[in-house]
Amino acid sequence: MQTKTKFEVNSNLSLILNNFHVDECVNFMKNNMADNSVDLIITSPPYDNLRNYNGYTFNFKEIATELYRITKKGGIVVWIVGDKIKNGNKSLTSFKQALYFQKIGFNVHDVMIYAKKNTPFMRSNAYTNSYEYMFVFSKGKPKTFNPIKEPTVRNGMEMLVANKGADAKNNKVLKELKKEKTKSNIWYYAVGLGGTTNDKEAFQHPAVYPEQLALDHILSWSNEGDIVFDPMCGSGTTCKMAFLSNRNFIGVDISEEYIEISKNRLKKYRD
Repeated sequence: MQTKTKFEVNSNLSLILNNFHVDECVNFMKNNMADNSVDLIITSPPYDNLRNYNGYTFNFKEIATELYRITKKGGIVVWIVGDKIKNGNKSLTSFKQALYFQKIGFNVHDVMIYAKKNTPFMRSNAYTNSYEYMFVFSKGKPKTFNPIKEPTVRNGMEMLVANKGADAKNNKVLKELKKEKTKSNIWYYAVGLGGTTNDKEAFQHPAVYPEQLALDHILSWSNEGDIVFDPMCGSGTTCKMAFLSNRNFIGVDISEEYIEISKNRLKKYRD
């Protein structure tokens, strides 16, 4: 079992760390979480009523306001959302929400894409919709960025174009191509059992995102011992991956059924 860093801002926070809680998330944040107390938030809200979350709904503006309050200066919120298509018209709820986050003080640090490798859903008169947005909001300048690297196609010394001027001439200089580069902001994941997760019980929840997606954000925007919060934790993916990467976590969901799923997924790693 991994040892967790004890974090004490107030007595409540030290008591709620590394556990799951059944509550409405705005109520939970107001009653249990201090200002500027969380390093990283990763969540996917029930946007545009595309799934039935046991009939539960959420108050977006109140949630956004509370997230701003509890996020540390330099902290990050990763908001994973998509848009409903009705009568051939996209809602653009995702961007309306992003603009509201910006309005209340967050920087829109990045707009990333979660691309699904194996989506089965087809549209009759448009291309297959196979992505969701991952808005990365920061409270000021991000205090942590640990970029994920990937191999380059070529490496070594090459003559590369440099300082192309108004005359459009290609001036080449000898430069080194590195063996690795920072990934782009489009991330590809397989979905379904074996892609999203190997935990069969997770699919009792109607909308599960890939464990690797959560882990990639956790590694990118936080360090060991930091606090990772999911205010609508669903099947517990964010919290599980935070625990396995030696971060502290707080998971909240209004559904007792979903919290039980979250606990069951994590308990095998806590023994």
